[in-house]
Amino acid sequence: MDRQMYHYATVSKALEELYQKGFTTDFNLDEDRIKQHCEDFSIEHIYRYEGETDPADEATVYGIMSKDGEKGVFVAAQGAYTEKSAAKMLHNLSIKGRDEGCAENGTKA
Repeated sequence: MDRQMYHYATVSKALEELYQKGFTTDFNLDEDRIKQHCEDFSIEHIYRYEGETDPADEATVYGIMSKDGEKGVFVAAQGAYTEKSAAKMLHNLSIKGRDEGCAENGTKA
């Protein structure tokens, strides 16, 4: 499936739109699940929010689905992309052909 990328004025607008599409689980509350099993998730939608005056306000909202059909969201602030973070793994999943795959152990997405 081709991922859909959108640009919205606010993160809350992106979350509202995803909720209306059935993405109701907050995967930020279960970040370890993504880090340990990122190959079990696919990214269906990507929403980017760019702060107008402060680059620190930038965020990415992922609409993701697990292999078992659970749909939810993950919000990653610009500074959240540390090497072992769920945000970094989702970012790697969103880039086709990325060598790192979804985890630092060499798992390919």
